[in-house]
Amino acid sequence: MSDTTTARTYNQIHAPRKYAPGRRRVSMYIAWSYPAEAGRNPSELDNRFSTMTEVRRVAWPAYEAPQWSDPRQFQQGIAGALELFFWAWAPFQQFVGETTGHGLPVFQRIDQAGFKLPLDERVLADADTLFVFGLDHMITEPEAAPAEIEAVRQFLRREGTCLVIGPHHEVGVSDDPKVRDMEYHHHGDALVPRRQRFGQYTRTLMQGLEIPVENRYGLRPARVPGTKTLAPLSIARDLDTKGWLQGVSTSNFHMHLPHYAVTTDDPKAIHVLARQPIDLSKPHPFTEAGHREFNMFLWMPPRGDRAGDVLLADSTVFSTLFGRDESLERFWKNLITAP
Repeated sequence: MSDTTTARTYNQIHAPRKYAPGRRRVSMYIAWSYPAEAGRNPSELDNRFSTMTEVRRVAWPAYEAPQWSDPRQFQQGIAGALELFFWAWAPFQQFVGETTGHGLPVFQRIDQAGFKLPLDERVLADADTLFVFGLDHMITEPEAAPAEIEAVRQFLRREGTCLVIGPHHEVGVSDDPKVRDMEYHHHGDALVPRRQRFGQYTRTLMQGLEIPVENRYGLRPARVPGTKTLAPLSIARDLDTKGWLQGVSTSNFHMHLPHYAVTTDDPKAIHVLARQPIDLSKPHPFTEAGHREFNMFLWMPPRGDRAGDVLLADSTVFSTLFGRDESLERFWKNLITAP
């Protein structure tokens, strides 16, 4: 990320943004407890983020500059790896600011200093588009409280609102170590443990809002042979009547993406707008069951007393840690400028 021309601040209170026609106010809510994630025991193999030292070892020499490797400048434990997320979201924040004229605040359910912020009016009142990212490990036991579910339900009753919800992957559900090992070798990321289950908060939020989706697996997307470019999305253009994927052909590469399984038989409840072809070079239980694509982008149009849109897209789609191109930026723009 390039150097900024203004000073960074920390420990500030959010200043609500005023409504302006045609300029959407976008907010991001990270549904984790930063202390719970950063405080996980590195000697435990499963259900935790990597330490920064592990990231440096696996990605060597990408993070060997003092900016990342000097413990006097950058944390070397799990907290350091968590900070990489914020670095990678910064370009998306900048893009939103330049496009809408509003800054993009990033809220955490429990932040580094231990301040707890439920998903309530303090987050929702000045937002038109809200991103909720499920990067919480299930082992930390986060759940959306009834008051939070009701607050989001009221938010979606407001005309013109949009909820983008992104529960992350669920790797290693099986108790069979051979199956978990198959999943591990399928995605090929040495930093992901054999069992890493995310998204309890977003799952309970979706259940409360009657969003019929469940995040499953961590699937490696296919790439165009001989390149680092993702294989094109299979897009249901006839279902995308609002143009969410207009001008979009691919997403960015990430080694383990969730399959957003639809859990209802009602074809009008939710639309699968795009599926991603799977890398079939290594087996996975999902592909052995006959699947060749996984659900990538989903949309619930307004229905009943819900006036707002609901979309599902993984948090990595908004992170430049995994690349950025014209197609991805077009998707960003479609989301934050939709009428």
